[in-house]
Amino acid sequence: MAASVVFYQSLGLSLIVDSAPRYVRFEFPDTGVGEPATLSLHEVARNLQPSTDWPLIYFEVENVDAYIKDKKLTPIAAPKTQSYLWREADILDPASNKIRLYQAGENRRYPPWRID
Repeated sequence: MAASVVFYQSLGLSLIVDSAPRYVRFEFPDTGVGEPATLSLHEVARNLQPSTDWPLIYFEVENVDAYIKDKKLTPIAAPKTQSYLWREADILDPASNKIRLYQAGENRRYPPWRID
């Protein structure tokens, strides 16, 4: 994770959440067009065999519950509001990659523990 933090910072991304080695979040440079995008890296257990635990792809939506209902998706478990204030639900893509649908709102870029 430490090497990844250095790498993404060298590309111009700003570290905004540092819970390394488990989790980090970056913000892309402000382009002046809408809200800057973010990139999250989340540690998962390493295996030599493919697993539904990795890769873990995060996909932000405005409302997790409404998105699941509208798209007629079947989550692995019911949507849940996490301790880090994101509402999340996991689904599988056709190749069994886990996709985490999440709704973070203001907490995506401005969580209570943001570093500046």
